[in-house]
Amino acid sequence: LLWAFVPHVDQVPSGLFPEGRNEPTNHATAKYLIKPIDIKRPRQRPNLPVAAFPDYPNEIRVVYRAKKRPGLVVGGNSKAVPNELRRGYPRWQTSPTILVAPYYGIESTHQRGGWPEKLVERIRHCEYPQYFWDKLPLPGETDQSVLRLDHIQPIGTHHQSLEWTKFRLCDEAMELLKEQITWLLWGNLPEDSDFLYLREELLSL
Repeated sequence: LLWAFVPHVDQVPSGLFPEGRNEPTNHATAKYLIKPIDIKRPRQRPNLPVAAFPDYPNEIRVVYRAKKRPGLVVGGNSKAVPNELRRGYPRWQTSPTILVAPYYGIESTHQRGGWPEKLVERIRHCEYPQYFWDKLPLPGETDQSVLRLDHIQPIGTHHQSLEWTKFRLCDEAMELLKEQITWLLWGNLPEDSDFLYLREELLSL
């Protein structure tokens, strides 16, 4: 279990588009426009280049809201690439990452509306493969959380990107999580699945 800045996955992401420099000869500042992007439309090239934000072919800068959230590591066994195989090439090709599923607090506060009570009840009965209800051993604004397995995403392993906690799942809980991820990815579970038995018992309540 860790803390990390997790972006909200919007249905229509927003792009950061340079509109030009504040002063034609000043590369330190620029005017930008944030607006929804459309995959069917070609990207817009800046009128004036800005040194702080170099323009790369066929790339745009995407903007997300992000929040420091608890996350569960669901994959992190990438093998390190030797220096002689990556020297002289972009770091993103070989920089290590771990796969993290974020938690979202379900209770309403003065700053957020919370999750629908009827939906949370169904999540607690394991009705949906993408959700898992939990109570985390961490301080926070809410007592209950929902783990979103369909929000699994890579997080860089640099110490500025994450903050480890002292908590981890036990082996039995890890086996249940593996089975739920299998259900989410492939749409079914084996007949002798412990998670399938648990889900059937909860749905019968």
